[in-house]
Amino acid sequence: MTSGVVNLEPVVTRPDAAVESVAHTLASRSADVEDLVRNAWAKTMHPVPGVALAATGGFGRGELFPHSDVDLLIVVESESQIPPIREPLSAFLQKLWDAELRPSHAIQTVTYCASEHEDNVELSISLLDRRFLAGDVAMFQFLDERFTAFAAKRKGTLSRWLARMTEARRAKFQNTIYHLEPDLKNSPGALRDLQTVRWLAALRQQTVDVAASFEFLAGLRIRLHEIAGRDHNVLSFDAQEAIATDSAALMRDYFRHARVVDREVLKALEAANAEPGNLLGRFHDWRSRLSTTEFTVSRDRVFLREHIRPAGLRLFEFAARHELKLAADTVDRLTAYQQNNWETTWDDWKALLSTPKPSFGLRAMQASGALTSVLPEWARIESLVVRDFYHRYTVDEHTLVAITSLESIRDARFAGLFAEIPDPWIVRFALLLHDIGKGSGTEHVAESSAIADEILDRLEGPEADRAAVEFLVRNHLELSSVMTARDLEDDATSLLLAARVETVERLKQLTMITYADITAVNPDAMTPWRLEQLWRVYLAGYRALTAGLYSERIHHAESDALSAFLEGLPVRYLRTHSPAQIDSHFELARQLESRPVAIEITHDRRIYVLTLLTRDRTGLFAAIAGTISAFGLNILKAEAFSNAQGVIVDTFTFADGNRTLELNPTEVDRLRGLVRRVAEGRQDAAQLLRARPKPLLPSRQARLKPSVTLSNDASETATLIEIVAEDRPGLLYDLSRAIAAAECNIEVVLIDTEAHKALDVFYVTSGGGKLDAACSARLQDVLRAACSGDSK
Repeated sequence: MTSGVVNLEPVVTRPDAAVESVAHTLASRSADVEDLVRNAWAKTMHPVPGVALAATGGFGRGELFPHSDVDLLIVVESESQIPPIREPLSAFLQKLWDAELRPSHAIQTVTYCASEHEDNVELSISLLDRRFLAGDVAMFQFLDERFTAFAAKRKGTLSRWLARMTEARRAKFQNTIYHLEPDLKNSPGALRDLQTVRWLAALRQQTVDVAASFEFLAGLRIRLHEIAGRDHNVLSFDAQEAIATDSAALMRDYFRHARVVDREVLKALEAANAEPGNLLGRFHDWRSRLSTTEFTVSRDRVFLREHIRPAGLRLFEFAARHELKLAADTVDRLTAYQQNNWETTWDDWKALLSTPKPSFGLRAMQASGALTSVLPEWARIESLVVRDFYHRYTVDEHTLVAITSLESIRDARFAGLFAEIPDPWIVRFALLLHDIGKGSGTEHVAESSAIADEILDRLEGPEADRAAVEFLVRNHLELSSVMTARDLEDDATSLLLAARVETVERLKQLTMITYADITAVNPDAMTPWRLEQLWRVYLAGYRALTAGLYSERIHHAESDALSAFLEGLPVRYLRTHSPAQIDSHFELARQLESRPVAIEITHDRRIYVLTLLTRDRTGLFAAIAGTISAFGLNILKAEAFSNAQGVIVDTFTFADGNRTLELNPTEVDRLRGLVRRVAEGRQDAAQLLRARPKPLLPSRQARLKPSVTLSNDASETATLIEIVAEDRPGLLYDLSRAIAAAECNIEVVLIDTEAHKALDVFYVTSGGGKLDAACSARLQDVLRAACSGDSK
């Protein structure tokens, strides 16, 4: 252990002396108080048959801390004995207060003590540590016999009640041990959890060895009481400095012991909740059906099958996907495996972080030590205390809480925004790395960015994904800075934000990074005011970015073929496409020299992208959207651009829910041919759509009322149309056809989907300029009808 501690034996490198000191302090305090209590009883309480005085709780165990309450139980045979002893009992308690003790007493009959009381579980649990002090010995022996028989018979019930009470207490501390200023009595992993382990073991007549952790934690609590001169149990920053010359080392020792206690109490709670025949136990048995050739699920815990050694992150992905924890045996085996190199790939991390609740997998990695094995840089922030009076958790815990916060977003606006992000795992990966440079003594954003670059280089992920993660780590404080240091009403703020963020996609990602980062500071950090400020920042950035989607065009002075292709495309095109994608589009454009239409279809994990280049004509975008929908495919996203030569670059991202293209590769060629015929005007998309069967719609309660908004303020040269409607096959076709029928030209279109909700944005012109008021009103009515499927 680390030396340099002032008057705190448990963290000095003399463990025998430490144990002796803690045990002596507690036993001596208990003995002194016992003498005072017995003397006060003798002076005030005349011998009364059938009345006994017992010590319970910490006093009953002989583990009384310097300023803890003195738990006392007055036992009577019947309630009729209570009125006559009230006056002498009052005098007895007064003497204890005069002796500067803090008595906490109860008067109960033996019958009451030896029966179930779900509303007074604390009494039953305190009696597990009962000890005779004074009064009628026979009455105490009667209590002892009755309660022993009761506890033996009802141990299962008492265990479940204690487990429920413990879980409620732990929930008040967010079920984590990693608090910067922990409560040594009540925090998860602290003394109350340790005693819970003892109690549950005693009810099952078992033994458990948590002595080392008890000596450490009890020694700290003794010093807190001595420093404060009262029953004070929070290990505050000031207390940490008062106790140890190296407070960082002290806290690492604390978290090491707290992890031991936390692991033991979780195992004990699991056993208590898994009684045969109860509802939770039956649910755990049902979950056992999830077992695979590599993993076995038993009682909601994941076991590694014999001779199986985990490869990559499959074990943790499995735990995350099914929201499971690792069995103790699995943790032990993983600890042994970590002596060897444990390699992971980019795809391993992508698979884990793409699950709906990756925190289960990451928590399993943290509990087993695997996180530092597969990501050695994590050791830099493990149990790291960075002091401020705003953050509540250690750096590693803050990171995991941030990732967890995205799994249950309460605010519908941010929940919807996160659902619009096509690769949420990138946001989670960036969160995993965003603070990994803390504790270095240098500015943490730059250090985190440098470390993240090293990790991403090692994992060798795709260039675009790596660039996205790097950007998010490097800029994860940008929106927080704007929230607190900029006037959100100033147009300059919006322009500055747009210049830094560059794309709507990155703005959404950064918004969710900021949401998670603030939420994970402490449970009260994301106030309603901060939530509104963050949303205002997002809207300001969104408006500034979308305003330039059409009005800012690419202009090149060069005369080469690539520059000619890019000339006139929106600046957004360069921001949202990688060099490889631009080169691919340019090659397609060169095909137009010998054919009227160039088409490319690519796919990745059942998500397909169709890219179309041809000469623009009225209604073309609508026709292609209708063709894809008629083929039974679900359009997820679309973009439409055109350059100065009148060549359109349209991309449609769609899902193949029925696996038609996957199971029948020749269908890809048929789709390509069909799109070609429609683009060349040789096939009618409307006729194709009529042959497609109508889909099942969501329930009436889930139906969405369409919203159509037009604005002439978002762009200098085009009218912005924002549509939110219930998604359905052919919706994009109906909307774009309605715009074309109104003699309006679609300059830019961006569409996205979220479950049954379609989010479509069109930049349109009429006669080369913005729509006038009359045209806007007519088009708004037509588009509302199209949303409902009522357009002709």
